[in-house]
Amino acid sequence: MSRPEELADALAKVRERIAAACRAAGRGEDEVGLVVVTKFFPASDVRLLAGLGVTDVGENRHQEARVKAEECADLGLRWHYIGGLQTNKAAAVACYADVVESVDRPELVTRLARGATETERQVDVLLQVSLDPPAAEHRFGAAPEALGALAESVVAAGEALRLRGLMAVAPLGEDPATAFARLAEVRAAFLSDHPDATLLSAGMSGDLEQAISAGATHVRVGSAVLGPRPQVQ
Repeated sequence: MSRPEELADALAKVRERIAAACRAAGRGEDEVGLVVVTKFFPASDVRLLAGLGVTDVGENRHQEARVKAEECADLGLRWHYIGGLQTNKAAAVACYADVVESVDRPELVTRLARGATETERQVDVLLQVSLDPPAAEHRFGAAPEALGALAESVVAAGEALRLRGLMAVAPLGEDPATAFARLAEVRAAFLSDHPDATLLSAGMSGDLEQAISAGATHVRVGSAVLGPRPQVQ
């Protein structure tokens, strides 16, 4: 099977999984978008995916993402930065990312706003919320109780940034359905204060069904579409 055929087949299967999960949750199939995570895969794959109707692409390493976005600038794709973001790279990420899904501290907000302002862009922001137990060390993601202040910092940044919603990852070793049920509660409280921030990015190749059941509006899928990551990274 050729690479275009591989991607077409895998993409069709993922789209059917999303559609089936929407039906099971009593939701419309158009309520959940797909972000294909292309980290470690070449720009040629991004081009093939665009030809198959993919509109949103996710990356989590700044240097790779920047180069790939430049190489594929003619495709009109929407680029999502989804990984843990170093403060000193945030301004540069704002120069090409349309959506930054991993905002979890005020320092990132300041730098993103600066980069977006300097390049006269508007960047959509998702706040990454940690679903880890309270006693656990949060590697990435803000604690639920910190979301209010973090959201206000995005709003205060002005037109350069637009608060769009939340993002989360199910903790390793926990039933994703349980984790995403907590996320749904966090989201409900968040929406009461920020009713326009309706996006919820949750769910990956192994748990997209549970995320859709809990209200995800976007799922981030890499290996189920592109296959195992290349050995040389």
